[in-house]
Amino acid sequence: MKTIYIVRHAKSSWEYEGIEDIDRPLKKRGIKDAYIVAKVLKNKIPKPDSFISSCANRALHTGIIFCNVIGFPMAHLKISKSLYSFSDGYLVKTIRALDDAYDSAIVFSHDHGINTFVNSFGSEPIAHVPTCGVIGIQFDTQHWKNIKPGKTILKEFPKHHKK
Repeated sequence: MKTIYIVRHAKSSWEYEGIEDIDRPLKKRGIKDAYIVAKVLKNKIPKPDSFISSCANRALHTGIIFCNVIGFPMAHLKISKSLYSFSDGYLVKTIRALDDAYDSAIVFSHDHGINTFVNSFGSEPIAHVPTCGVIGIQFDTQHWKNIKPGKTILKEFPKHHKK
């Protein structure tokens, strides 16, 4: 069995002029949501074996918050330039390239690729993964390169945990 947790980066800011898209920071709400969801995951799932993030500031910052809360060493957080793509193709390639020694991984990425991936590989249709939303999918395989549609085992969105 292999399990992937896909995290859409937390809410980011558009308020800075002249800043490149890749450098956009998280909003205060995004930071708060990342802490909320990371704490929920810490108590709900086993610690993933691998953490991988898009190189975009907003995804990386989300990943760092999750590392801190879950207790994963930041020095082992992998950063992927190819995940800064708005296609599920790079997400699929990244997951299929995971080391088979890992039974689980968490990936921090972006909107379009995530929505396409979870609807292609999960067992439940999801209209839209919100910012800082997490989808867990379990695959009946021993090798990441062989993933085929699996079973959606987790859906956690920030709005489910706010008062």
